[in-house]
Amino acid sequence: MSLHINASKEAIADTVLLPGDPLRAKWIAETFLQDPVCYTNVRGMYGYTGTFNGKPISVQGTGMGIPSTLIYCHELITHYNVKNLVRVGSAGSYQKDINLRDIVIAMSASTTSSINSNRFPSNANYAPTANFQLFNNAIKYAQKQNISFSAGNVLSADIFYEDDFDIYKKWSSMGVLCVEMETAGLYSISAKHNVRALSILTISDSLVTGEQTTAQERESSFHPMVEMALNLVQDNLL
Repeated sequence: MSLHINASKEAIADTVLLPGDPLRAKWIAETFLQDPVCYTNVRGMYGYTGTFNGKPISVQGTGMGIPSTLIYCHELITHYNVKNLVRVGSAGSYQKDINLRDIVIAMSASTTSSINSNRFPSNANYAPTANFQLFNNAIKYAQKQNISFSAGNVLSADIFYEDDFDIYKKWSSMGVLCVEMETAGLYSISAKHNVRALSILTISDSLVTGEQTTAQERESSFHPMVEMALNLVQDNLL
């Protein structure tokens, strides 16, 4: 058992979906999985294992931001031997042609976090990237299902409420698609431990237009993203 998850080793599947919101983990398990069992609620951070089309899969809340995400990813990898980590989260659009409820598949993750500058020499910059197999499988699934998506670089930010709102324009001008708070950490720790990771995001607000989705709209519009993530375990995609 691990410190923050506190589940038996057999309780967690080798593929885990990672929403930041623990209540979204509960919603995913109860909406999409067959016979879901809650294996942890330590600190209110729900984790469930069930089956999807007959295959075991888990879903684990991670909290907000890279530090919280790294705690759960570290324990999932080192204590439970998880091999595939798929973030299913929300993001804010940085581009005028990426709209509310659109899906973004993160090829790479820029960041304002010091996670990797603390790990490497001061003149080095590590570039966290998705696992190619997972990334490629997600693209193929989206194309097969005629799901519209964007793929590319996202920003994992440490600060949610920026003092300078217009700072997003600098990232936007460099082609960064959207902002969230976890992907760079997920891709870095997965590379460190040689496991596979992918981040699939749904646009919940736009820094370009100021539009936002409601809590109810976010729940209903997250269906395509979650279905895409779940279907990565089907047809020998993993």
